[in-house]
Amino acid sequence: MYGTRGRRLTATALAALLSLAVAACGDTEKTGDQTKVSGTTTSADPAPTEAPQGQLGRAFTADPAIVNPHPLSFDSWTRVAADRIAVNFTTGSPECYGVDATVTETDKTVSIALRSGTRPDAVGRMCTMIAVFGSLELPLKSALGDRNVVSAK
Repeated sequence: MYGTRGRRLTATALAALLSLAVAACGDTEKTGDQTKVSGTTTSADPAPTEAPQGQLGRAFTADPAIVNPHPLSFDSWTRVAADRIAVNFTTGSPECYGVDATVTETDKTVSIALRSGTRPDAVGRMCTMIAVFGSLELPLKSALGDRNVVSAK
């Protein structure tokens, strides 16, 4: 009796896994900055928006020594002064995670490549898994004026 029941349970489990695998393997079509997956269209990361002055998160200091840096998108930015902006993002606890940025300026845009990684003094240490709304102030070579602030890809 247990042999037949065990085979039925195994067959049922395999059928369920196969169904999930087939559902996860939908058609994918890449067009421009949009990806179409099985009838659903999703846009690329939206452009960061300007947040009202004073809408800043927990202050982070740029740390070029972060370990295992990876790109981090920012949701919004804030004018701090004529030649300073702050980018607003979500990351882990500042006791364990740091950020760094590269700013590239042209006449029309200010492009920011934001990176996040582990602080050198936190490598190998246990860190809490919490989301923190943070901000990083960045100096500009010239006044922002009407230039667009964009996230570098």
